[in-house]
This record gives sequence, structure tokens and C-alpha cells, in this order.
Amino acid sequence: VQLVESGGGLVQPGGSLRLSCVASGFAISMENMSWHRQAPGKERDLVAMISSNADYTNYADSVKGRFTISRDNAKNTVYLQMDSLKPEDTAVYYCLSSRTGYGQGTQVTVSS
Repeated sequence: VQLVESGGGLVQPGGSLRLSCVASGFAISMENMSWHRQAPGKERDLVAMISSNADYTNYADSVKGRFTISRDNAKNTVYLQMDSLKPEDTAVYYCLSSRTGYGQGTQVTVSS
């Protein structure tokens, strides 16, 4: 069982990225899922979470109105759409399920 994140990269301030988290070895349909991030020298923090049937989402104050979490249970995938990116969004982004723990992460760098 594992989670694999992808979609990170280098983007200019104001740009967008879409992260994906694909689960294997288990079905995410019964799982609440979340995205977290860790910047250098800082703790890992919650960015967004989504309930198993997507009827509830929650966001860190710092990303509200800019980031959107979603899921496709048929594809066993969770997404994080990130718009209006800022340099302070630079971090390694991790997907989390209670079944697996964190994935390996994907680096997001926002810089001009």
C-alpha cells in the first residue's frame, strides 16, 4: 500500500500547479485524505483535507481561496489545485492517508 504524489515543479509567482496523489494497494473511497507541506526548517503543516465522500473540505487559512482539494475515487486519486501561488508556498507537498502514512512528497518551488 502506498501513495505517490506528482505534479510539483518550478512556477512563477501568480502561477498555478495541480498536484496528484495516486493510491495503490487500497481503495481511498472510505478514507479521509489530506495534503500537507513542509518548508525547509519548518514543521510539516496541514494544507487541506477532504472527507471520504467529498462533502466536507477544510483549508489552512494561508491557502483559502487559492487552493482547491478534490478527489476521484474511481481513479483512486486526490488532487490539489494551487492557484495564485506565492513564494511562501514553496515546500515539499505530501499526501496523507491513515492507511499508509505520508507519500514521498513532491517539491513545489515558487520563484521568479
